[in-house]
Amino acid sequence: MERPQAQDRAAYAHFSTITTRWMDNDVYGHVNNVTYYSYFDTAVNRYLIEAGVLDIHQGEVIGLVIETHCNYFASLEFPRNVDAGIRVGHIGKSSVRYEIGLFDEGAPQSAAVGHFVHVYVDRATRRPVPLPEAFLQALRALQMPAAT
Repeated sequence: MERPQAQDRAAYAHFSTITTRWMDNDVYGHVNNVTYYSYFDTAVNRYLIEAGVLDIHQGEVIGLVIETHCNYFASLEFPRNVDAGIRVGHIGKSSVRYEIGLFDEGAPQSAAVGHFVHVYVDRATRRPVPLPEAFLQALRALQMPAAT
């Protein structure tokens, strides 16, 4: 297995800025590891809401996280902004693998990289549903061209 590596900003299709909060730091003076997962969720869901494909209050289709992973390379801390880069690694019939890089504001290399997989389900039944076409279009915009 290859050792995980920090990544450049160019590896991501879309960025959003997340402001760290006082409570994000732990007693060691850096953002606590569990908070990185919250940043992942924030970046992806913000993108989907802004793209007009996720209605968190009344939409019929919602995403449930079924897998998460994170590798850490450098500390993030309060008071700083975090640039969250996202891309889509895989689109299935009802699932999506989002890949996220967290960068200290302006840093060229990621402080952390990770992923999570959403399975999209009917809000009422919680059964998987095919991804709607508008959703697929928003996801395709996050796919990166294959390396040559």
